[in-house]
Amino acid sequence: MVNERKTENIVRKYLRKNGYFDNANTVVEEQKSDFAVVDKLLTHASKKGMGRGYPEFIVRSTEHTDFLIVIECKADIKKHQSPTLDKYSEYAVDGVLLYASFLSKEFDILAIAVSGENEAELKISHYLQLKNTQKVHSFLGKEILPLNDYYAAYVQSDMKFNQDYLKLLQYTKELNDLLHSKKIKEAQRSLLISGILIALQNPAFKGSFLAHKKPEQLANNLLSTIADEFSNANIPTDKVNNLKQAYSFVLTNTTITTDKYFFVELIKGIETNVNNFMRTHQYFDTLGQFYIEFLRYANSDKGLGIVLTPPHITELFTEIAGVNQDSVLLDNCMGTGGFLISGMKTMIKDAKGNTTKISNIKKNQLIGIEYQDDIYALGISNMIIHGDGKTNVYLGDCFEVASQINEKFKPTIGFLNPPYKSKKSDLEELDFVINNLNTLQKGGKCLAIIPLSCAIATKGEVLERKKHILENHTLEAIMSMPEDLFHNSKVGVVTCIFVITAHIPHPKGKKTWLGYWREDGFVKTKAKGRVDLNDSWTLKKEDWLNTYINRETKDGLSLTKELKAEDEWCAENYLVANYEKIDFELFKKNTQKYLAYRLLNDLLDLQFSNRSKTKQTNGLVALSNLFHVYNGLASSQVEVKEDLEFDTDIRYIRPSQSYAGSIAGYVDSLQVDEKHIYPDNTIYVSTDGQGSHSYTYVSSFSFVPNSNVSVLIPKVEMTLQEKIFYAACVTSNRFKFSYGRKPKGDRLKEIMIPASPPSFVYRDIFEEIFDSWKKVVK
Repeated sequence: MVNERKTENIVRKYLRKNGYFDNANTVVEEQKSDFAVVDKLLTHASKKGMGRGYPEFIVRSTEHTDFLIVIECKADIKKHQSPTLDKYSEYAVDGVLLYASFLSKEFDILAIAVSGENEAELKISHYLQLKNTQKVHSFLGKEILPLNDYYAAYVQSDMKFNQDYLKLLQYTKELNDLLHSKKIKEAQRSLLISGILIALQNPAFKGSFLAHKKPEQLANNLLSTIADEFSNANIPTDKVNNLKQAYSFVLTNTTITTDKYFFVELIKGIETNVNNFMRTHQYFDTLGQFYIEFLRYANSDKGLGIVLTPPHITELFTEIAGVNQDSVLLDNCMGTGGFLISGMKTMIKDAKGNTTKISNIKKNQLIGIEYQDDIYALGISNMIIHGDGKTNVYLGDCFEVASQINEKFKPTIGFLNPPYKSKKSDLEELDFVINNLNTLQKGGKCLAIIPLSCAIATKGEVLERKKHILENHTLEAIMSMPEDLFHNSKVGVVTCIFVITAHIPHPKGKKTWLGYWREDGFVKTKAKGRVDLNDSWTLKKEDWLNTYINRETKDGLSLTKELKAEDEWCAENYLVANYEKIDFELFKKNTQKYLAYRLLNDLLDLQFSNRSKTKQTNGLVALSNLFHVYNGLASSQVEVKEDLEFDTDIRYIRPSQSYAGSIAGYVDSLQVDEKHIYPDNTIYVSTDGQGSHSYTYVSSFSFVPNSNVSVLIPKVEMTLQEKIFYAACVTSNRFKFSYGRKPKGDRLKEIMIPASPPSFVYRDIFEEIFDSWKKVVK
C-alpha cells in the first residue's frame, strides 16, 4: 500500500536541509494558506472539479512577494504525470499545474511535482508559469533547491526576461507619449533618460532630488551630477565639457524647468521601471530600446542611416564569434553600445568572478567609435550605466583612428552595424566592414549586419569591395536575416550577417557556409512591436548556432558554396524549393480557387482540355527552359480607371498576395499595344512588394500587367492544369526572395522548377471538383 505521507516527509526533509524553515522571511504552509490572496485563489482549485484546492506545500517569501512555490506529492512514481495532463487528483504533475493555473492569476508560480516513497526512486519535475499567462514552461532539473537558488534561476530565466522586457516596452511607449505631450523633442528624450539614469547612480542625487523646492534647481543638480559622473569615470575634461553640452537642454527646456511635479515623477518612474529592470537584467542595451521607441515616428534616425541592432541579435553575435574573457572587442560604428554591452556580459560571465580579469575587461578589452556627438553621448552614458568601458569610447571618424586602435588595443573581434547608405554620396556599408577588418589582428573575427544588397551586388563599387574582401580576408559565412528584423525601428531594410576572418586571403576552393536565418520566432504585435511572444527564440538560436558551428547542410536552411565576388552571396540564391509539398490536395485547392473566382465573377466562358501525361522528364530545370518571361507596363504609360466603363476595358494587374487583390483597375485595350495584352489562362508573377513578391497565379481574364508583374508564356503548349501546377511551383520559391532581393530578371528565369508535372496533374480534376460542388448544392 503506497503512502503519500512518506513523499511529503521527504519533501519536508529537503526543505529543512535547504534552509526553508530557518529564514524568518520564508513562509512554508501546508494544505492551505493564511495569506488571504493565496487562500482566495485556491477557493475553486479543487482537483476533483468542485470546491477548494489543498496543495501539499505552499512556499512564499516576504522579500519576493511576486513569486510563489507550490508543491504537489504522489506516493506512486507511476502517478507522476499523465499523458493528457488532466488527471488532476491522480497525478502529481497534473495536480500541481492545476494549482499553478489558479495561483498565476496573481503570482509568478514555480510548480513542483514530486512522486515516490523513497529518495532512490524519487521523481521531481519543475514548471514555471508566469502571472496572467496560460503557458507553462518546463524548468530546472530534478532536485529541490534552496529558495534563493530558485529565485535567482527564475529572475534570470528567458521567460521572466521576456515578461519584464514586455513591461519595459510598454513603459517606453507610455513615457514617449508623456514626453511628446510635454513638448520634449524626440532627439532629446533618450538623452534625458540616460542623464537621469546616470544621476541616479550618484547616492547624493538619489537621496536629494525629492527635496528641491524649485524645478530649475533640480535641473541644475541633474546636469552637475551628470558632469560629475563623467569626470568620475576618468573621461578627459574636454570630452566631459562636450558631453555636458549635449545634456545642457535640461536647463532651457520649459517643461523641465517649470513643472516640478512632472520632473520629479519622471525621475521616480525611471527609477522604478528602468533601474529595477537593469538591476535584474544586467548588460542589456536598455537605452537603445528607448532610442528606438522615441525615434520610431521621427525621421532623424533613418535620415542619418542609424538602425539599432535588436538585443537578441547583439547577443547572437557574441556566440557566433565565440567571445570569451580574453577577447578584445571593437565596434567601429558603436551607436548606443549594444554590441559592446552584450560582449561585456559574455566576457564577464566567462571570467567566472575573477575580479582582476573583470576589471581588465572593462578597462582594456572594449573599444567603441561613434561619429555623431549626440549618439556618442548615449553610447558613453550606456557604458557608464553598465559600470565600465567608458574610457575606450572614441568620438570621431573610425577611418582616422583605426591604426591607433590597432596598435594600442590589438582587437581580436569586431562587431558592427554600419550606417546604411541613404544617398549616392554616402560611404558604402562595406567600407565600414573593411575598416573594422583593418583594425583587427590577423586571424581576428569580424561580424557585420548589413543590407542584403551588399551581398548580392554583381557590379559597381560594391563588387570592387567584395573582391577586396576575398583578396585580403576569408569569407567564413553569410546568414540571411528576417525581413522584418528592424520593424521596431520602422526600417524595412533586409539584412544579412557577414562572418569574416581578418588578414587571411580567402583560400582557393574554400566553401563559404550560407545560412537561411529568416525565421527567428519573433512576431509583430500592435502594442509591443516585434517580440519573442512565444518564448521560441532560445531553441531557435541553439539550432542556428549548432548548424553554423558544425557547418551543416540542411535542406531549405543551409549549404556550403565556393563563391566568387561576382556571385550573389546568400543562401537564397542556391537553395531549391521542396516541390513535394505541392501534393494533390494543394493542387486541388488552387484549382478550386481558380474556378470559384470565375464562377463568382461570371467568367464562365471556359474550355477545358485534358491530355494524358507525356513521357516523364525527371529532375529540375531553369524556369527559362520552359517559359518565355515578359515584363509588364509601367502605370505611367497607361491611364488606369477604378471601374469598368467600356466593353474594351480590361483588367490592369499589380503585385498582390491574393488573386482578387492583384486587380489594380482597368485600362482601355484600344490604348495599349497588343504585345502587352495577355489572354485568360496566362501565368503572371508578382515581382515586387514585401508582402506580395513571388505570388503567382493563372488569370481567368485578359489583362495588362504593370511593371512589377512578369508574365510566363510556355515554350510548348500547356493545359490549364499544368499552368496551375507551375504557378504553385513559382510561388513556393517565395522564401528565396525578399523586398531586398526581388524575383526579377535573371533571378526569376533561373528558378529551378520540375521539368515535368507529377501524374496527379493529369487527373480529371475539373470533373472531380464539379462533382463535389454538386453534392454540396444538393
